[in-house]
Amino acid sequence: MKRIQVQGVHHITLVGSTRQSAIDFWQGVLGMPFVLEQPNLGNPDENHLYFDPGDGRLITVFTNESRVDAGRNAPREIGCVEHIAFNVSRATFLQAPARLTAHGIAFIQRDRGFMDSIYLHDANGLKVELACYKFEVPEGFRAVDVLMRAQLLRMAAGDHHITDAHLADAIAELMATRERLMA
Repeated sequence: MKRIQVQGVHHITLVGSTRQSAIDFWQGVLGMPFVLEQPNLGNPDENHLYFDPGDGRLITVFTNESRVDAGRNAPREIGCVEHIAFNVSRATFLQAPARLTAHGIAFIQRDRGFMDSIYLHDANGLKVELACYKFEVPEGFRAVDVLMRAQLLRMAAGDHHITDAHLADAIAELMATRERLMA
């Protein structure tokens, strides 16, 4: 059997509590425009809210007005989603701590070697990451091209994790391939 070739994430659907709770977090805190709402055609007791995370794809939330916010962290077990990460600009990343604090939302900030991360939870315990790469992607390439090359450099050097040096060298190598193609 030939494999099925996916072409990206179409959407992610979450189980939420109320309509207002979903709108308050996804639009109010994370700035995702509320696109549309319709009944959940698979479950008449739920509504289906659609939000735009900024790349033209969708985050959707099933809501039901009889539910209340979970108020606890989502389970972290086999088969569960650990977290969902969203790309943010460096400017947004730098402003996020103050804005989250203003909303009364606790968070943790981490350096991941090739990116910086801020982790927070929605009212139902879903862990959300705001991620910001430490590099600019050269024109004509994708972030994954830089990361794959940096990983090869890291492994060749026997280093523990990707560092700024791996990223800089990966970008230089990618740029050199483009320059050869243009010559």
